[in-house]
Amino acid sequence: MTLVTDTDTLAAVCQRIAAEPYVAIDTEFLRDKTYYSRLCLVQLAGKDDVVAVDTLAPDLDLSPLFELLANPSVLKVFHAARQDVEIFVHMMGQVPAPMFDTQIAAMVCGFGDAVSYDRLVRALTGVNIDKTSRFTDWSHRPLSQHQIDYALADVIHLRPSYERLAKRLAKTGRSGWLDEEMAVLTDVATYRVELEDAWKRLKTRSTKPKFLAVLRALAAWREVEAQTRDIPRNRVLRDDALVDIAAQAPTSADELSRSRSFNRDSATGKTGRAILEAVTEALESPKETWPKVSDQRDKPQGRQPVAELLRVLLKVQCDAFDVAPKLVASADDLDAIAADDNADVPAMKGWRKDVFGDAALAVKHGRLAFAFDPEKDRLALIDVPG
Repeated sequence: MTLVTDTDTLAAVCQRIAAEPYVAIDTEFLRDKTYYSRLCLVQLAGKDDVVAVDTLAPDLDLSPLFELLANPSVLKVFHAARQDVEIFVHMMGQVPAPMFDTQIAAMVCGFGDAVSYDRLVRALTGVNIDKTSRFTDWSHRPLSQHQIDYALADVIHLRPSYERLAKRLAKTGRSGWLDEEMAVLTDVATYRVELEDAWKRLKTRSTKPKFLAVLRALAAWREVEAQTRDIPRNRVLRDDALVDIAAQAPTSADELSRSRSFNRDSATGKTGRAILEAVTEALESPKETWPKVSDQRDKPQGRQPVAELLRVLLKVQCDAFDVAPKLVASADDLDAIAADDNADVPAMKGWRKDVFGDAALAVKHGRLAFAFDPEKDRLALIDVPG
């Protein structure tokens, strides 16, 4: 178990692992003071090599690591890969592929929604992971031996966990289920923040197009500013301030200064001017281009009981198939199916349709009903005569 701090050692390790079928990978990073995550450590576990790569070591060239991550012959095994992969996409411009995410595989294999790494390892291998260093400052140097051991444990036990999950998937014939999820995770578009969609991450109650148009422009401006300065979004302007300004839609420094986050001086400063430009641009844009969001209150009330019935069905079907409900259908999927038999949602496609979609339509139209099965002590589906 080695801490790698020089390029030659890293190159040698990556060359050996490149000849193997798969490598277990994890990262340690910080993101509290930056927009982009600051990578502090990368842990790799091959058949014989278990190393922690000190990405903050002076003069260390990470090219050998990036070549390994891009190698199509080596499967990259992560747990809860999204944040790790986002870092690599930013640094190397592409997604490490092919990829296997043990958290998603665990959902396919019936371990529940978003199972934690330590819980999964315990269930699969019987090993209890020490998580006492979870909140350590990984940018501080030198790293202690305890920190290094803690970090390496995350890839040491990832290998047997992957192997056991892969066997379960093969045995149950569900490898194809996982492939659909990996297609999303290996699509570089998954990790790109589209400026025009930045506003969608904000919690708002208003669905007025004018408000949403201004909010969209302000959120896009903040995203660019945060990326350019490499600081968290809320260091540029807090979410609540952004929403407040969008509601007021100020077109002058005087109007902006009346908001909670600006006074007369700041409203006439660089940030204030940029905000007013964004607001003006939004207000002057064609109204037909303004965002339109349906109000939940406008939905026919008759759909809600159907959606609630589908929520019960989702639990019943996922228990029967031993798969995590979160992986099969979202709340939005259920609402869409309640409204439209031909809803264009994941729950009505592929294996999800077999597990849930077909039964959802049958329940919706009264061809299937629920009944309590006393032998199995749970709800079951029964055919409705006629």
